[in-house]
Amino acid sequence: MRIDAHQHFWQYHPERDAWITEDMHVIRQDFMPNDLKPILDEYAIDGCVVVQADQSEKETNFLLDIADNNSWVKGVVGWINLLDEGLKERLDYYRGFSLLKGVRHILQAEPDGFMTNPIFIKGVEEVGKLNLTYDILSREDQLSEVLELIKKLPEMKLVIDHISKPDIKNQSFDHWAGYMKQISTYDHVHVKLSGMVTETNWSSWTATEFQPYVDVCLENFKPERLMFGSDWPVSLLAGTYSQVINSLKECIEELSPAEQGQIMGKTAVKFYELI
Repeated sequence: MRIDAHQHFWQYHPERDAWITEDMHVIRQDFMPNDLKPILDEYAIDGCVVVQADQSEKETNFLLDIADNNSWVKGVVGWINLLDEGLKERLDYYRGFSLLKGVRHILQAEPDGFMTNPIFIKGVEEVGKLNLTYDILSREDQLSEVLELIKKLPEMKLVIDHISKPDIKNQSFDHWAGYMKQISTYDHVHVKLSGMVTETNWSSWTATEFQPYVDVCLENFKPERLMFGSDWPVSLLAGTYSQVINSLKECIEELSPAEQGQIMGKTAVKFYELI
């Protein structure tokens, strides 16, 4: 099964979606299942995992409703307030939703120390007790905290979104690569080969820019812990779905068909328990 392990749906609202700034006007519109399904069909993608973009349970419920009504949406990574004193009750509520596969918080927007807050760590642990996964959305300059978070969660199924967003545009590499190598020694941590096109020059990039970053991930995490994600529709800021998927295919073209199959779906199926 071929899976896009990271994409979003939303009905654009200017106040709620204030993160979509003027220079991102191309995504200041609705993006719903009818917009994505023909694209997935064109590239023989069997299904997808939809990930939260807004930090509210309303968003989680919105995505679960979409998944309930579109069988090719195989799973939801939603949002629940992990700092809430009533977290266990909220998790109990969501226990009955089989399509909820994981939880995410937009850590890249949080101040230093958020990830190592014992209350937050305890919240992630509670998520894991329900056999749910956790998506780590971080920047490369947060990787020291990411590493500390990972150490505190040795039994948790974790995945780093967008390879932790290295500054590809300015060829930032050594700091990012050093931490990714350390993180790879923790076998329960996976990585999404996603979001790279928006970390470089949106109007002039090539797959060769991504190759060193993909190579580090391949060498250290191996295909069994890597998964493709389009980050659609955010990726439209820098390219079409075709450009995104083909740039990754170019970066992994020397792998065996079995290894490519891991990245293009099998890893996500196993990690998120999609079947």
